[in-house]
Amino acid sequence: MGYPDSFEGFMVESHKDWSNFKKKEFKPKPFGDYDIDIRIEACGVCGSDVHTISGGWGEAKLPLCVGHEIVGKAIKVGPKVKTVKEGDRVGVGAQIWACLECRICKSDNENYCPHQVDTYNAPYPDGTIAQGGYASHIRAHEYFTFPIPANISSEAAAPMLCAGITTYSPLSRAKAGPGKKVAILGIGGLGHFGIIWANALGAETYALSHSPNKKDDALALGAKEFIDTSKKDWSKPWAMTFDFILNSADMASEFNMKEYLSTLNINGEFHNVGLPDKPLPTLMAQDFASNGSKMGSSHIGSRPEMLAMLKLASEKNVKPYIQTIDMSEEGCKEAVEKVYKNEVRYRFTLVNFDKAFGPRT
Repeated sequence: MGYPDSFEGFMVESHKDWSNFKKKEFKPKPFGDYDIDIRIEACGVCGSDVHTISGGWGEAKLPLCVGHEIVGKAIKVGPKVKTVKEGDRVGVGAQIWACLECRICKSDNENYCPHQVDTYNAPYPDGTIAQGGYASHIRAHEYFTFPIPANISSEAAAPMLCAGITTYSPLSRAKAGPGKKVAILGIGGLGHFGIIWANALGAETYALSHSPNKKDDALALGAKEFIDTSKKDWSKPWAMTFDFILNSADMASEFNMKEYLSTLNINGEFHNVGLPDKPLPTLMAQDFASNGSKMGSSHIGSRPEMLAMLKLASEKNVKPYIQTIDMSEEGCKEAVEKVYKNEVRYRFTLVNFDKAFGPRT
């Protein structure tokens, strides 16, 4: 059929064969008054993509097209759309719909809406399964479509739309800024953004990592100091120091959590944005008592936070560490396998969509 009745995407058909992508047609949800059709030109490769297609987070709705760090050009806008016009370069992150009517949505917390629809592997109210950005096009609600500042390239903007907002939102809500000591744990796709944002917001920023070979990158990104967590008793000099630890590693199930909690200042927070496949270590309530510490997590961010993050990135001329791969069956396979093996510095963006899908409408 072709656009606008169907889109094309590189899809996975089996969890057992999770890195084998095949180009297939799929039907998008019906076009609504507030919808925008986007011709995709770049899509970041997120750890969530790997967790989903490999079955690490449970059985997915296969066949599935993943990808939720999407940048492209708006080619059709619904009659009630006010914030985007045809021809605009826009982005879509990990959420594509919410009711926008409940108490949660009306408090600028639509990323926690109980009726929300993720950008892929989730059903719309009409039963259509949302498909992601390893595709020719995406159809998105206006509220979850964001103008991309002109001085941010598409390949750099793409990973900001999930990895970027996932780290920016908790830092912003924790009021990271001057006078605060913030530690970013895990210097990878999420963590390198954590350092960028904490530093840009004005916090005294530290990097925690068991990989000493990442020290130079961490310091270049804005960390004041690099702390090697592979060393014995690494935590003792940092007892009751950090106001906020942003855990960006998805291996928290393997952590000696008491060590990390001991480095928190009074009422400090250990905040998880890296989401492992396995449960967190067992803790006693008493483990939080000595410094009144707490633990939490979060889910992406709101529209106001996304717009504030993109504005900050533009003003500060933020430069994330990006590697590009051409969009194709082979390119998708290479990207997800390297993310799985942690062989990326620090995010992949799939590019050259015209080679894979043609010039498109």
